[in-house]
Amino acid sequence: MNPSHGEPPYEPAAQPGYQDAAHPPAPSGPGQGGHPQDPAGPPPGRPDFVPGAGGQVPPAGGPQPQQHPGPPAAVPPTYRADEAFAPGGGLQWATISARHAPHRFLTAVLWAVPIGAVGAFLVWRNGGAVAAVMWLAAVVLVTIVTWVMAELDRRSFGYVERSDDLVVTHGVFVKRLIVVPYGRMQFVDVTAGLLERWMGIATVRMHTAAAATDAAIPGLPAMEAAHLRDRLAQKGEARSMGL
Repeated sequence: MNPSHGEPPYEPAAQPGYQDAAHPPAPSGPGQGGHPQDPAGPPPGRPDFVPGAGGQVPPAGGPQPQQHPGPPAAVPPTYRADEAFAPGGGLQWATISARHAPHRFLTAVLWAVPIGAVGAFLVWRNGGAVAAVMWLAAVVLVTIVTWVMAELDRRSFGYVERSDDLVVTHGVFVKRLIVVPYGRMQFVDVTAGLLERWMGIATVRMHTAAAATDAAIPGLPAMEAAHLRDRLAQKGEARSMGL
């Protein structure tokens, strides 16, 4: 300090070493910006650690590669119970004659007349007139039910001639479908009783080695029954020769 001349006090110049110590240089390389450098290896349990990212660890559930959904699974088709009795191939059932139900009804009447008369007489002898009337009413009721069931049975009958077999279906309460291969048919016969011949209808039966696969188509017009018999015989002979 020099008070005689009024000069400012002497201050020594800052040495470079002291300046560097007061203001250390900014670190360079990985971890710039004052962040600590990354450790030597990934943290335990984090194999997805990326060195040189300022010590930051990406989240475990990072972005995943985009996956393209495949085609939707095919849904199996659903079928109704009635479709199990369809002829298939877009074919339609061939029906039998409408005279089948009257034939069954007349047959029931021919049986009901003697049964009703004899039964009513025996019941009247043992139980009186009231019992005889009840017997006759029961016989009439059974005859009417037989006619109704015959009509329903006629509507349930159907057949289709396919390329390799004949399909027959029928049944009111329990529906049945029979497939008769042409090559398995042994013979075909046509039958018609007195009442059937009078009404102009006939029944065609296909017989095979197994009795369970035999099939019959009743109530066919006589001309149609003859044509069906010939076609089945020709197809059966051709298929049996092929076997």
